[in-house]
Amino acid sequence: MQYRYIKTFILLAVVGGLVSCQEQVQKRTIVEKPNIVIFYVDDLGYGDVGCYGAKGVQTPVVDRLAAQGLRMTDAHSGASTCTPSRYSLLTGRYAFRNQAAVLPGDAPLLIDTAQITLPKLLGRAGYRSAVVGKWHLGLGNGNIDWNGSVSPGPLEIGFDYSYLLPATGDRVPTVYLENHEVVNLDPNDPISVSYGAPIGDRPLGYEHPELLRYGADRQHGETIVNGISRIGYMAGGEEALWVDEEFPEVLNQKAINFIQESKDDPFFLFYSFHDIHVPRLPNEQFQGASTMGVRGDAIAQMDWTVGQILNEIERLGLAENTLVIFTSDNGPVLNDGYDDQAVELLGDHLPGGIYRGGKYSAFEAGTRVPTIVYWPGQVQPAVSEALFTQVDLMASLSALAGVQATGSELSDSQNQLEAMLGRSAQGRKYMLEEAYTMAIRSKDWKYIAPVPADKAYPAWLKDKDVEGGMDTIPQLYHVANDPSEQVNVAAQNPEVVAELTNELNEILKDNL
Repeated sequence: MQYRYIKTFILLAVVGGLVSCQEQVQKRTIVEKPNIVIFYVDDLGYGDVGCYGAKGVQTPVVDRLAAQGLRMTDAHSGASTCTPSRYSLLTGRYAFRNQAAVLPGDAPLLIDTAQITLPKLLGRAGYRSAVVGKWHLGLGNGNIDWNGSVSPGPLEIGFDYSYLLPATGDRVPTVYLENHEVVNLDPNDPISVSYGAPIGDRPLGYEHPELLRYGADRQHGETIVNGISRIGYMAGGEEALWVDEEFPEVLNQKAINFIQESKDDPFFLFYSFHDIHVPRLPNEQFQGASTMGVRGDAIAQMDWTVGQILNEIERLGLAENTLVIFTSDNGPVLNDGYDDQAVELLGDHLPGGIYRGGKYSAFEAGTRVPTIVYWPGQVQPAVSEALFTQVDLMASLSALAGVQATGSELSDSQNQLEAMLGRSAQGRKYMLEEAYTMAIRSKDWKYIAPVPADKAYPAWLKDKDVEGGMDTIPQLYHVANDPSEQVNVAAQNPEVVAELTNELNEILKDNL
């Protein structure tokens, strides 16, 4: 696979009576209303790309972004699962305020259409916005007719264009949704979806495992599409069914079309990956690209996907006027319902790096994710240890675009633009980490709130082989010296426990 090299911004050497490089960076004027692209990868762990220590897979495009931009080492998704993280990123609100949780495929739209959102704020500054890829924030009002106009959805919360996987790759309906319409739907073959009783005549995974390309647990063992059993039941819509292996090409083309149509005005592209979420079915050109089977191959595919979008941005001469943020919705998971050998072929690769836990977890690997900020001429190559959360993207990006927003509109989001651009080493003082219990970070400390005994370790989480971080006693870790959270020092530091408990309770009692 050929990768085009991204143009490097070269800072001229500073001599004699000139100001220092650091002063030049601090005084550099920010480009007004740059294009904004967020690459939001699914289930990509802290250690899953080369510049964060990956083994068994190469990610040259992402690595070049890190080498030429800001690589953040203490940046976090809003929560350790996908729907809550997406909600927080797009609204600037903590997910618990709306009881956001992983949604079924037929759930109503989670974000109220009256709610201020990132695309709405950017729209005030003249931005055109698009979301391409996985949605999983609900659609409609609770009784979707997939054969008609599916709304409300992304357009009703501020996006100008959307091309979606309506929920996730492992949930029905397995069709693309462009704006309000299912793509390629034959009206003579209407779609029906059920998350209760079986419908239709497509075979089911739990009844016909011999038809599956690889095995699945009972939750993922219902309607079979493309040789993979999914969550839920679906009838009809044969001509509209997606082919999983075509995701990168289909979604890239839609993203590129949007960029081309929007190149003369500021635009915001939220590229929401399906990779590396299950089911992992990489395109033929990436099969065998890693030593880790389909999970590693999906990482390689993700890297290529990023490269294709960046190539188009560069071809159009937009690179120096485009801020790129590369990150993930939560930490890693290996076995998440399908027998795809992600565990058996892992080798010595560490998906979460040195951090404990993963997707679903209150430990650090649940939300500490790869985060790279790339903007030629504006963001200088560096590594930042600033404490940062995706909840702050709303306030930070609206400030970058020159949008005047009220405190109530920004809700929980703080303006951390200086840290995000590498112009300040200071990030958050306190940061909430949402999981199946709540945790709070300061720069040096991590506190995980206790849970009742009957919630200490849910049975379903044992099947994921992820440490959930839930316990009946308070947990305190000195992450500055114990980043892997191995030693609970709550008993030895009651004053720190009291401080962080108080800060956590202040957040939880607010009703913004």
